[in-house]
Amino acid sequence: MEFFVNTQKLDVTLQNEKTIGDVLKAFELSCEQNKLATIAVTINDKNISAEGFDNAMAQPLEDNTKIEVSVISESAVCESFKKSAQEMTELTELLKNIPVEMQSGKDAKAKQTIIKLSDVMNAFCSTVTWSSLFPEKFADIKVDEKNLSDFISEFTPILKDFSEALENSDSVLLGDLSEYEICPRLESLSKALGSL
Repeated sequence: MEFFVNTQKLDVTLQNEKTIGDVLKAFELSCEQNKLATIAVTINDKNISAEGFDNAMAQPLEDNTKIEVSVISESAVCESFKKSAQEMTELTELLKNIPVEMQSGKDAKAKQTIIKLSDVMNAFCSTVTWSSLFPEKFADIKVDEKNLSDFISEFTPILKDFSEALENSDSVLLGDLSEYEICPRLESLSKALGSL
């Protein structure tokens, strides 16, 4: 059997493991002890979906079985949140300039800021997904006394309004949303994530 973690081949000594599931159960125990979570499994070069997981786990181990797992660490999630916090702080300053940029014909610069906002929020949402694998560390994140999922639920419609205002070239609404809705929320979110 060959066993890879994040593309690195590991030397594994089998105890009494007879199936792929036995090997992965033992690996999961090690992951828990080291604050890691499995995010993908490939058996013999085939990605295992959630639907096919039980069948794959029942397969017997053979000499040519190749198991590849991708893991993420709690510390990597924490670092990603801190990176998002830093980017949000930088974005807050850029967003404050959007109305002036749009009124003075610097639409391209304003749009670069909007693209950056989109990229930062996408990366942040991916990190939120990974953070759910470590509930003991991240489940209690509070932003302005709200849990993270409630905060995101309230923030999403504002971002949608912002996107629509951009499509309509409504610089007044863009300015209002930037200054009074988005920037304060990014500042609060950045403060909460930066303290992790």
